[in-house]
Amino acid sequence: MKTLDVIAAILLVIGGLNWGLVGVAHFDLVAAIFGMRFGETSMLSAAVYTLVGLAALYQTVSFKAIQHRWNYESAMPTR
Repeated sequence: MKTLDVIAAILLVIGGLNWGLVGVAHFDLVAAIFGMRFGETSMLSAAVYTLVGLAALYQTVSFKAIQHRWNYESAMPTR
């Protein structure tokens, strides 16, 4: 499961960087990698966007379990 945690984290970094570039420079890195213009999509770019979204969902649902697997204390107080 740690491998899946790392893959999800990498996908989230890629997604975050892409959204940062979209916001700051109006540049879509994923589209550019696949030879398209800003806003265009293909099956491959849609797959990348879908994987990033699934990674975010995985991280959200598994937050506590991921912390436990990596032996980190929660930054959020428990009740």
